[in-house]
Amino acid sequence: MTICRCVLLTIALGQATAALGQPFQLPTPNRAIFEAGKEADYFTPTVGRAWPSGTFGCVRSEGWQMHEGIDIKCTQRDAKGEPVDPVSASADGTIVHINAKPSLSNYGNYIVIQHQVDGLTVYTLYAHLRAIASGLAIGQAKKTGEIIATMGRTSNTRQRISRVRAHLHFEICLLTNPNFSAWLNKNLKDQRNDHDQWNGQNLMGIDPWKLFLDQHQAKAKRQPFNLRQFIRSQPVLCRVLVKSPNFRWAKRYPNLVESTKEPGAIAGYEISLDPNGVPIRSTPRDASAFSGSEPFKLLHVDPDIYKQFPCRKLLFKKGQQWVLTSKGISHLKLLAY
Repeated sequence: MTICRCVLLTIALGQATAALGQPFQLPTPNRAIFEAGKEADYFTPTVGRAWPSGTFGCVRSEGWQMHEGIDIKCTQRDAKGEPVDPVSASADGTIVHINAKPSLSNYGNYIVIQHQVDGLTVYTLYAHLRAIASGLAIGQAKKTGEIIATMGRTSNTRQRISRVRAHLHFEICLLTNPNFSAWLNKNLKDQRNDHDQWNGQNLMGIDPWKLFLDQHQAKAKRQPFNLRQFIRSQPVLCRVLVKSPNFRWAKRYPNLVESTKEPGAIAGYEISLDPNGVPIRSTPRDASAFSGSEPFKLLHVDPDIYKQFPCRKLLFKKGQQWVLTSKGISHLKLLAY
C-alpha cells in the first residue's frame, strides 16, 4: 500500500471512529494496547524497569514520581534503527503549540493540539518527536488520523533517550490556567518558561490508557463514549473548599460544575480533586459553608486513594490531621488565578 493510501485510510478510520462517539484514536500504528497480555509490546519502560513504568500515574521512583502520559513503543525502524512510526492527531482539533527546538524542553520536539469533546476543551500532547510534519503551523485544523510528525527520541534531559527506548510520549490533558505565564512570573520569577501556557507544568493529565480501554469497551458494546462522564468517574483524592466566588477553573470548565440550589449568592466552590489534582467536580457554595479568612480549606481525604497515588504530593498527614502541602496550595492558587 502506498504512503498516500495509508494516510487516507488512517484519516478515514479516525473519522469513522469519531462518528461512532469514540472521539480519540491511538496516535501511532501500535495497536498492542488492545491485546490481552501484550502491554510490554505497547509501553516503553524506563531504563531497567518493566512496562508499567511507561504507563500513566505514580509509576516511577517506587510510586513517588508522576508520569503524566504514556510512552508508546515504536513498531517501525529505518536501516539505522531509528523510529519511523508516523504520529497522527488523536482527535479533531487545532494546533496550538509547536516546539521545534528540543534543547528547550524535557519533551524535546513536541506538539499540542486543542480539541472540543463533549463540551470540554481538552488537549493532546505528542513529545520526543524526531521530525515535525512539513508545513505544520499553529492555528491549523487537523482531522483525526492526520499525520503531524514522526516518532523519535529528542529531549533535553541529561540522560538521553536511547535508540532502543525511542517512543512517543503522549498525553491527554486539561489546561490548568491560560494565564500561567503571568502566575509564574508573579510566584516563581526565577523559573524559566519557554512555552507560555503550554508548559508541561500547566497541563494536567488524565490517563490515556484507561481512556482508550474504556472507549474500546464502549465501542464493543455499541455504546458512545462520553469524556465528561469519564473524567467525573475518576477516584477522588480529596475535597477542598475554595473561597472565591469567581473561581477561574469553574468558569473555564462549566461542564464540570455541579448544579446546586444554594440559598444565597455563590461565595466559593467545593472541589473534588482526582489523584493528579484535576478538579473533576466543582460545586458552588454560599457564605454559610465558609468560616475564617483562609482561601482554601481541606474538607476530606480518602486515605486509600492517597496510599495508591501519593506522588503528586498535594497533601500529607501531620499527626492525625491531613493538611495541604505548599505544592498543594500552589496548585490551588494556580487553578484560582
